[in-house]
Amino acid sequence: MIESYGNINPVLAVLIHALIPLTIILVYALVAIWGERKVAGFIQDRLGPHRVGGWHGWAQSIADLLKLIQKEDIVPKDASRFLFKFAPFMMFAASYAAFAVLPFSSWYIGSMIDIGVFYLIAITSVLTLSVIMAGWASNNKWSLLGGMRSAAQLVSYEVPTIATVLTVIVVSGSLNLMTVTEMQSGNDILGFLPNWFIFQNPFLIIAFGIFFISILVESHRVPFDLPESESELVAGYQTEYSGMRWAMFMLAEYADMLLLSLLGVTLFFGGWNSPFGSFMSGPAWGFFWFLLKGFMLVFVMMWIRWTLPRYRVDQLMHICWGILIPATFVNLILVALWEVVF
Repeated sequence: MIESYGNINPVLAVLIHALIPLTIILVYALVAIWGERKVAGFIQDRLGPHRVGGWHGWAQSIADLLKLIQKEDIVPKDASRFLFKFAPFMMFAASYAAFAVLPFSSWYIGSMIDIGVFYLIAITSVLTLSVIMAGWASNNKWSLLGGMRSAAQLVSYEVPTIATVLTVIVVSGSLNLMTVTEMQSGNDILGFLPNWFIFQNPFLIIAFGIFFISILVESHRVPFDLPESESELVAGYQTEYSGMRWAMFMLAEYADMLLLSLLGVTLFFGGWNSPFGSFMSGPAWGFFWFLLKGFMLVFVMMWIRWTLPRYRVDQLMHICWGILIPATFVNLILVALWEVVF
């Protein structure tokens, strides 16, 4: 943990703790982009990338990265230059900073703060500002419309997202994500089921379903990718971006997918705890289980993208304000009653 420096120089300790999640994000993004293409190919009965690098085209993402690095960095003539250039960095910085409070293992967490959940929700709210900034600064009507759509859907779906997180806080009584994870250790339910929150309270299953729908919206994934819907808005807020600035948006989007998936794992699926109790547990195994569970949720997001059609804007808002928000608050009350009674 970053609070326990030991004999290591504090500055060096901070750098090490900063590089570990950054390395995970960069490697994951390259693999996930390739993986999503292969998933799409499988679902659509085609091959997907299969040439670059040999085995199943594993180096296609690396080749695309090298291509993007060499592309010209174009800034529209009438754009707000500073905000246009700053928006993609701000978006990635918000996603990256949120990883600081995720407990990757029993021995590794960037910052053991007692308000970890509050910090994570607050820092990810900056994503909305960066998308609006990119859309407005581009001086392009399609970009502006994409930015406005993003503001509408992200602000709306933050309500059910936060409310579902509150259901777990009601059960755990803590905002510290490490404490939330430690409370889910063991296999005490019916003598064999993992002691994860999703098995402890039947209403938390509903909470996770609402949470998962909300994080699909928060990460701009199909069927809720309205801010960048290419059939209507060219590429939404990304329309005027090229080269590495466009790549930064893609990196931030994939980092956000992993971040929210890992948050869901921490809150509902035991975090770094092994599903087999004391078997295959320990610091190294904890790191493995935590990332594996997160990658499984990311895979479901990819699966959904190539399965469902996109919703209309009015349908998107109706789902949030007409269905999810009322259901979330009723479910929150039921979770609290279950905890009081049982």
